[in-house]
Amino acid sequence: MREYDKILDLDNDVQAQLFDAILSDEGIPHLVVSYRDPAYSSIFQAVRGWGHLEAPAIYREQIEQIFDDLKHAEMVPESDDEAVDDQEPRR
Repeated sequence: MREYDKILDLDNDVQAQLFDAILSDEGIPHLVVSYRDPAYSSIFQAVRGWGHLEAPAIYREQIEQIFDDLKHAEMVPESDDEAVDDQEPRR
């Protein structure tokens, strides 16, 4: 059995599902750990965060790079040219 290390924290369920799908497509072994406890609703998630991702340490750099690329892609605004193209001409 491979030993898994905590690689990074996850912010929410959507991020966890997306990242899980990407890592599965890349063939990277991993485990998504949620801090949600049904007995306590979402109390632990409010205090500790949504959860984290575990994987073998040899994949750490690759996973962190994928995560950084994903975060950057979510934050990149539309270029001014694209925003102008979507607007109707002024009269």
